[in-house]
Amino acid sequence: MGSGEWGEMWLGLEIGNSRLHWGWFVGETLVCAWDTDYLPAEVVQQLAECQEIRMGSGEWGMGSGEWRVGNGEIRMGNGEWGVGNGEWGMGSGECPRGYEGDTVNIDNYYSSSSSLSSPSPPLPTPHSPLPLLYSSPSPPLPTPHSPLPLLLASVVPSQTAIWQSYPNVRVITLDQVPLQGVYSTLGIDRALALWGAGKNWGFPMLVIDAGTALTFTACDANHYLVGGAILPGLGLQLATLAGGTGQLPTVDLPQQLPQRYAVNTKEAMQSGVIYTLLAGLKDFVEAWWELFPQGNVAMTGGDRTLLINYLQSQFPEIAARLLVEPNLKFWGMREIVKF
Repeated sequence: MGSGEWGEMWLGLEIGNSRLHWGWFVGETLVCAWDTDYLPAEVVQQLAECQEIRMGSGEWGMGSGEWRVGNGEIRMGNGEWGVGNGEWGMGSGECPRGYEGDTVNIDNYYSSSSSLSSPSPPLPTPHSPLPLLYSSPSPPLPTPHSPLPLLLASVVPSQTAIWQSYPNVRVITLDQVPLQGVYSTLGIDRALALWGAGKNWGFPMLVIDAGTALTFTACDANHYLVGGAILPGLGLQLATLAGGTGQLPTVDLPQQLPQRYAVNTKEAMQSGVIYTLLAGLKDFVEAWWELFPQGNVAMTGGDRTLLINYLQSQFPEIAARLLVEPNLKFWGMREIVKF
C-alpha cells in the first residue's frame, strides 16, 4: 500500500512491552513522536473521533475532551482520564520546534473548497511552519468524520486486540517487512527498526534496541537476516534483583558510569548490571565488525542515551561509530507504507 492511499496525515503506533510509542506523520515526514502508558479499551473510540490536532502544548480535540501532546494529558468528556494529575501524560513526548502551538483541523484539512492545489505538496521540515491546507490533484483522503489512518505494530497481543477496534487501522505483520530469511517469531519491532535503519544508512546493519529487553538484530548487504540476541535491559535487570531477593533495594540507573568496585549495595547493583552489559555489548559489536568491517551499527530504545553516556566513558571508540536514533521503528513503518 502506497502512502498516497493513506492520505497526507497518518499515525504510527508501536506497542512495546511497557508503553505505547506514537508517531504523527504528514506524508513521509515524521512530524512528532511521543510515548504514553497503555490506554484503556474505552479510550480507543474516543481517539477515533478526534477532529483537531494541536502540537506542543495543544490537544487533539475529542468532544469536550482533549489529548495534549508533549507536556499534556488525555481528557475525555469531563476529563476522567487525567485532569490535573495527568496520569496519561505524554512524559517523553516532544514536538520539533516550529510546530509548538500549530493546529490542524481535520475537517478543514480535507476540505477541497479551502485547500490549495499543488502537483506535489511540500512536506514540512522540523523548523518550517506546519502546512495546514494543501492537497494533491486527486487525493484519496479520509472523509472529514473518519479517523486518521493508524499503522500499528505490536509485540503485546492483548494490546493488539484493543487497537484492532480502531476503525481505520492497519496491523503490520512480519511478512510485510522485506527482510530475507526471517524466522516466524522474530519481533515486528526488531524487524521494523532493522529495516528502517538499513534503508536510511545502508546495509549491512546491526541494530541495538535498548528497551525493556536489549536486543541485537542484524542483516547483511542482501537484506538477509544474520541473526541476533535478546537479554534483559538495564532497568529490567535491576528490577529483577530487587524483586527476586529479600533485601536488595529498588535502584535507579545513574546518568553517568558508576564506580566499578562499589562500597555500598546500591552502587554494587548498578556496577554489576552496567559493566557486564557494556562488556557484552562490546563483544557483540566487535564480533559484528569482524564479520562486516564496514557494517553499520545503530542504537535505539528508551535507554539509548544512558548507554551512549556509559560507552563514551568506557569504550569511546565504539560510541564514536554508533548511529543513534530514537525513531527507527517509525522509519521502518514509513518504508512499509511506501513499499
